[in-house]
Amino acid sequence: MTRQTGQSMKWFDDGELHFALGIEDTFVPQSRPGERAIDEYELTDHYAQVETDLALAKGVGADLLRWGVPWYRIAPEQGRWDWSWIDRAMAEFERLELRPIVDLLHYGTPLWLENQFANPDYPQHIAEFGARFADRFAAVATDYTPVNEPMIHALFSGEYAYWPPYLEGPRGLASIATSLAKGFVLTQQGIADVLGERASFVHVDAGMRYVGDVDAAEHRQTVERLRHQSYLVEDLVTGNVGPDHPLLAQLLSGGVTDTDLDWFARNAVRPDVMGVNYYPRHSTEVFEAGVHHGGGFADPRPFFDAGCDGLAEVLTRYAERYGAPVMLTETCVTGTVDERLAWLDDSVATLHRLRGEGLPVVGMTWWPLFDMYEWTYRHSTAPRKDHLLTMGLYDLVESPGGTLERHRNPVADRFQQHATAALAPSSASA
Repeated sequence: MTRQTGQSMKWFDDGELHFALGIEDTFVPQSRPGERAIDEYELTDHYAQVETDLALAKGVGADLLRWGVPWYRIAPEQGRWDWSWIDRAMAEFERLELRPIVDLLHYGTPLWLENQFANPDYPQHIAEFGARFADRFAAVATDYTPVNEPMIHALFSGEYAYWPPYLEGPRGLASIATSLAKGFVLTQQGIADVLGERASFVHVDAGMRYVGDVDAAEHRQTVERLRHQSYLVEDLVTGNVGPDHPLLAQLLSGGVTDTDLDWFARNAVRPDVMGVNYYPRHSTEVFEAGVHHGGGFADPRPFFDAGCDGLAEVLTRYAERYGAPVMLTETCVTGTVDERLAWLDDSVATLHRLRGEGLPVVGMTWWPLFDMYEWTYRHSTAPRKDHLLTMGLYDLVESPGGTLERHRNPVADRFQQHATAALAPSSASA
């Protein structure tokens, strides 16, 4: 028996551990003095090399690819749609029989959308985009992530003032989190209306952990808030922010109304798969007694490498909280080939162990397929090569002419071994 790729199949119900890859797809197209636009597809030359890039994913045994779409390019003006590059990419997905999990929103809005996620019409705009996409590509794409990492998104755009629309503080966070959540719900409902029972939804957020002197008087309240806050958008979209929610007061003080919360309760959507992004060296923040760390990209708290213990904890927490199968939707370490190999082996072994213990883990995703460029590129004037992160199965190597070549490294071979081994039980039972 070979693994099926038919789009009507619920791949996460087949009892296997699926091996996926991702292509880094951050889009923040707005710029201002001191801040460049960032488009990872442009930086990594994915626009020009999309066919061969998808073939690389297929060639190492991935049967799923988490792959984002540049909304700002597809909708260059309000009411005008340019599907030309997406048509090209989707045709290649179909030809390769590679199943996309479509990342509809990976941070950026179109340039014409004033105030971005704070625009009162944002939820309707993203929902229209999602429904149009699902209708156009119904024959190829049935798996969707309506919003990638909505809580990281809300923090960067709503609390840290790091990305547009540059809101800050508790009120900004409440505003952006609620707007993202409403767009999330409307998008999922719209796609489901188009695709019916064929639609599947992989919700994705970042698995965050907090350790150290978390019980110190100066940190206890902050840590308690952060732990609940990690789930805030998912709690909103699943209708789980009620009178007893620990962050209810924070939301109400931030301008969210009882009417808003009632809307979420009446329009709740659920994940078919709950995706968790976990990076062993960055997903656990450390609090130190007597030391104030503001948190955020520009003012981070120290990190602790929690390894596989942290991975097991976040997957278990999400599975129990939302009652859905879980998937490791992003993981890697930035480092040498040997460091990447070690983490790949250790994380895969942990997933197999958790499955053996009864946790419904349905997939793992190495992120990214090829190297990427750090988000600090946006706040820099240095060339892209100064921001390269060595993370992938393929190294990005600039040729003398400026073309970015993809050079396979041993991590690709090891990933292929794991993916092939995952097929063995099905093959043996044929």
